[in-house]
Amino acid sequence: MQLQTHIDIKPFERKINHSQPILSIGSCFADNIAQRLQHSKFQTVASPTGILFNPESIACTIERFAQANKSEEVLPTKNQLRFSNGVWFSYDFHSSFSHTDADTAVNQMRTAVKVGADALSRAEVVIITFGTAFAYRLNESGEVVANCHKQPQSIFTRQMLNVDYIVRRYTELLQGALSDKRVIFTLSPVRHLGDGLEQNSLSKATLRVAIAEIVSSNKNAEYFPSYEIMMDELRDYRFYADDMAHPSKLAVDYIWERFSECAFSGDTLELIKRIAQITSATEHRPFNPQSDAYCNFCQQMLQRIATLELSHPTLDFTTEKEHFKRYL
Repeated sequence: MQLQTHIDIKPFERKINHSQPILSIGSCFADNIAQRLQHSKFQTVASPTGILFNPESIACTIERFAQANKSEEVLPTKNQLRFSNGVWFSYDFHSSFSHTDADTAVNQMRTAVKVGADALSRAEVVIITFGTAFAYRLNESGEVVANCHKQPQSIFTRQMLNVDYIVRRYTELLQGALSDKRVIFTLSPVRHLGDGLEQNSLSKATLRVAIAEIVSSNKNAEYFPSYEIMMDELRDYRFYADDMAHPSKLAVDYIWERFSECAFSGDTLELIKRIAQITSATEHRPFNPQSDAYCNFCQQMLQRIATLELSHPTLDFTTEKEHFKRYL
């Protein structure tokens, strides 16, 4: 008896390996996947300016990164900040960059853009995750904001970006700032319950159609069906977190497993296993850290790291080496 619909995912023709720098940008689901890439020692930078939900804000941020590599004029300045509820903020950045001190806030934002510019410049693979087709335009300027920062709803106009606009916007990006990148699009399975279920469904459908058109007309773009996995393979509320909107850790782990099968070669999957043996060893508290047995174990782990670093120079085991050396 088959009690689950299994999605047949065609493996990527070009596999991702540890030598390829990756930039992941978009919704909070983009961060979920990026965290697993980072844990497996891929060279991954995730959403440098914070979580971004709508396609327009993601596109503007990518353009800013590309321009920052040519000129510092696109870096935020203090006179561009807003002040509300005791903090300085920018509509282009996540609230985690807001601060009670304007200089601190703008310096954090400038650093984030520089990190993003460097990551985009080096990236061979860019993972873009759309969250919602709804965008909020600031009435005074007409610009789409990346984050509303809990400002009054009356100062914004809510708008659904249409398929044609999204396709045109990203076709320009894929032929411009992203022309030398391999771009993997995903659609976030996070449900935007604040929009209402009907509007959330319409939003996701709009994004999915747009991605299909983008991928079909751009050779450097492809799609991974994280949304379909959540909706069809994991269609049970036990795969959602307590808020009934975000995928649970189990669901994200499963989607990561399917992504790994699709995106990595057998050699890379084997390397990930070897890396996991080392990283997991640092996450368990030793029963007797002063014992000769644990000292020998740490030496063995350091030798494993040295062997992997010799064959894979891009792997960074700084944290793990510090951990094991502490017990020698």
